[in-house]
Amino acid sequence: MSLPPQLSNPTVHMRDPQRVKEILQSMQKAGSNTIQVISDFDMTLTRFAYNGKRCPTCHNILDNSKLITEECKEKLKDLLNTYYPIEIDCARSIEEKLPLMVEWWTKAHELLVQQKIKKDLLAMVVRESDAMLRDGYQLFFDHLHKHSIPLLIFSAGIGDILEEVIRQAGVFHPNVKVFSNYMDFDETGVLKAFKGELIHIYNKREGALLNTGHFQELRTRPNVLLLGDSLGDLTMADGVQDMENILKIGFLNDKVEERKQSYLNSYDIVLMKDETMDVPNAILLYLTGNK
Repeated sequence: MSLPPQLSNPTVHMRDPQRVKEILQSMQKAGSNTIQVISDFDMTLTRFAYNGKRCPTCHNILDNSKLITEECKEKLKDLLNTYYPIEIDCARSIEEKLPLMVEWWTKAHELLVQQKIKKDLLAMVVRESDAMLRDGYQLFFDHLHKHSIPLLIFSAGIGDILEEVIRQAGVFHPNVKVFSNYMDFDETGVLKAFKGELIHIYNKREGALLNTGHFQELRTRPNVLLLGDSLGDLTMADGVQDMENILKIGFLNDKVEERKQSYLNSYDIVLMKDETMDVPNAILLYLTGNK
């Protein structure tokens, strides 16, 4: 079966097209019952921008909502302006960024807890937001569900918001599992803390290793399709047992020229300024025999 023609789209860049071809052929031969998909959420399954305007992440959906006071919004914005440039700075190593990302997430979560957010208002907040899944999301989620291929969404965002986004889009199917930062509400339904270990952009490996039960269940699926938009996403599959093949697809949304080389060195396929699921969808169709 010939490879998907979408791999020659102008947004697609590959360091080693021959290697991509070999991985795809090997995964296709093994069959769709050996495949699992592991994906980031914000700016991977959701759009980075629409009509030139940035789309919100799970944190932004809450930050921009009317559940948050103006004063708190200002503080959250200051945090973003301080730490986001560090997150995407090519000149700093991940080791150097790590403590700063922990600092950012921790401060942001502390501010949110002070806002006494009510659980039953989260659905409204998502409905009123500009959250947008990438074009072609329906096919992506539905096709995985149809073929019973597990989708693990691994996010440094807020799990409660993330689930609401996919629920409202009608694609929160039973094959979808989410690892993320979940809110902890008191008995009156008011946010009092965040649960468990913090997942931020650069410690997904630890998150993967904490959830060995999930990967244990999927040990008959040694072929992984990984989708991400940051170099921190590359470790999301580190919990997979006895991996045979992994195809890594990276969305490069921002600071494209500066980061192009590091993405090409790390991801098998890099999608530059591509707001669609066209390439992942074409690959899924190929892997499932176009059925």
